Order: sequence, then structure tokens, then C-alpha cells
Amino acid sequence: MPVVNRIAAYADEMKTWRRWMHRNPELGFDLPKTSAFVAERLRDFGVDALHEGIAKTGMVAIIEGRAPGPTIGLRADMDALPIHEASGAEWSSETPGRMHACGHDGHTTMLLGAAKYLAETRNFAGRVACIFQPAEENGGGGVKMVEEGIMDRFGIDRVFGLHCGPHIPMGHFHTRPGPILASADEFRIEVTGRGGHGANSHKAIDPIPALVSILQALSTIPARNRAPAEMLAMSVTQIHAGQAHNIIPEAGWLGGTVRAYDTATQDMVERRMQEIVDGNAAAFGVTARLEYTRDLAATVNDPGETEVAARAARAVAGEAGVDDNVPARNGSEDFGAMLAARPGAFLFLGMGDGPYLHDPKFDFNDDIAPIGASFFATLVEQSQPLA
Repeated sequence: MPVVNRIAAYADEMKTWRRWMHRNPELGFDLPKTSAFVAERLRDFGVDALHEGIAKTGMVAIIEGRAPGPTIGLRADMDALPIHEASGAEWSSETPGRMHACGHDGHTTMLLGAAKYLAETRNFAGRVACIFQPAEENGGGGVKMVEEGIMDRFGIDRVFGLHCGPHIPMGHFHTRPGPILASADEFRIEVTGRGGHGANSHKAIDPIPALVSILQALSTIPARNRAPAEMLAMSVTQIHAGQAHNIIPEAGWLGGTVRAYDTATQDMVERRMQEIVDGNAAAFGVTARLEYTRDLAATVNDPGETEVAARAARAVAGEAGVDDNVPARNGSEDFGAMLAARPGAFLFLGMGDGPYLHDPKFDFNDDIAPIGASFFATLVEQSQPLA
């Protein structure tokens, strides 16, 4: 596998970086140790400018090429998860209840490796903006960085991200044009009636039958409003009402998640939910309220930039090592906000067999770090070549 020779020479150093971050996981936007560690490495590499404090602990490092040209953005996420580690690795988390269970320590390592190489060689035109993001896990750090203006501030023309992929053959790349990951919406439906004694139900207005009816009706949205081949996933994940066997509660609520690939589908789901809530409120004589929150946009790859990324991936992994038309996934990523702001692409890099993401036994495969760094470096040199 043609890993860039200079990057291959960093392999042990990259492993050291990654395992330090794995031992020291931090959550959300609160990444003081992680961001300081990353910033120290970037200064040692000699990047031309380092802009810190974006989205609290995020940063953008600028590396200038040898000739004028556009700016390409490369993104890595840095935060961990509130999970107690059970990997048994020598470099396991030293903070109980926190661990890098999604490979963000590896993502950051791969971009650091690419940054070191690009700062040394500068065999490209234009410049590179290395984006190190906090709070990908349930925090919307990518959204916040876009809102704080990184695309315009640093003149980023296109942007690319890379995620480790358990159960993908080691060193293989997966991507696709168009939607690759779903949006993530949340909903909560509150129903209020009138409480009473369980022996005198005729004197109460029971919210539970209304909740059950709403729950059943929600299942018709994907079944009756979308063609079977069109992706829409809806799950009710919580339902709460009552505290005792002989008391009819005054109120209850249910909630869950919606995953889709386009805003038209999100619009349809929200409209149909509201209709179902209103109709059941009238039918059961209760009051009902829908809260529908659009947390993350779908991650949608630009077709042209996906071709650019796949070409760089083939240069690293070979023709057989790249599948550029994989099925889209129902998971979500706040990198979608960056792709909504600028064209680009998101890819998965295979780690081989092992525990899946968010598993307490998960650990990043250090052997793929030079492969990911080589992809980023090759992407820059191919897409922004010197004349």
C-alpha cells in the first residue's frame, strides 16, 4: 500500500500522539488538554498561522503552499464520549467514565500527520486550512465553527473529512456522491389530560390512550408517506407516564429520533407529526404539544469533489481499495454543516474487524493512521498541484 514514505517515517510518533490523546479523553467543547496538545504539535511543525479559540477549543492551522491558489479545508474532530472504557489496552483512558470510543483521537492524529508533512514539503499551490473541531458528539461543534465564520474568514473553497470505519477492510476507503449520512432530528410530544383515581377513570381525562394512539399513528409516516426505496428512519425511544398502579396521571410524553437525507423529507415528517398530534388531541379530549428539533443536517457529498477524493484515495489504496458508491448510512455527523457551507466530501477509512463505534471495547487501529495522513496529503497535492 503506497503510504507516503515521509509519512511512514512518522508512524511511531503518530502512535505516541494518538495514545496520549486516548489516555486523556475530554468531552464536548471542554477540551483544554487536547487542544493544547494539538496546538503544541502544530507550532512544532512550523505552520504559518494558528488560530485558536474557535468554538471555544477548536482551531484552524494555515499552511501556505509554494504558489498562489485556492484554500482546501481538512477537518478532524477531537472530543471523546461519556463511556467507561473496557478495551483493556495499555493506553486506556485515565479518566473514569470517558473514552475515545469513536476514533476521534485517530482522526486528529491523521490530520496532524498530514499537517507535519505538508508543512515540511509544501509541494502544492494555494494553502491548506487544517480544522480541528470540538464537540462532534452531541455538541454541534462543526455547526458552531461554521457559524463563527471559518469558511469566509480563512477563504476555504472546499472541505474534506475522514472517519475511521470498523468492519471495513483495513486500509480501504468508502464514500459516495450525494447523501452519505442522515440528518438527525429529535421530537418530543407532550400530552396533558386530567389526573384521577384509577377506580374512577370516567372522572379523569387519561393521557395514556392518546399517547398510545399517537405512537401507533407515527409508524404510518415512513410506511405511508415514503416509497420503500427512499430512506426515512423514525424511532420512538422514550415513553413516560404515571407513577403508581392506581393513579391516572395528568400528563405524559414520548420522544425519539428521525433520520432522513433531505430537508423535504424532514419538512414532511414534521408536518405529518403535527397533524397526528392535533388529530389525536381532538379525538381524546386532551391537549398535546409537539417539539421538533433539527439537530444536524444530512452529510451530503458534492459529486465532483467526491471524484477528487476518490482519486486521491486510489493513489493511496489502489483501485481495489476504494468503493466510491457505497450505500448511505443512517448515522449522523455535524460535518454536514461544513458540506452545506462549502462543497467537499466525507469518507470512511477501514480499520478491519473489531468492536464497533461507541462500544466500550473500541480502540482505534494505529496502523491506519499513516494511510489516513497520506490520503490527506495526496488529496492536497493532487487537487492543488504546483504548475
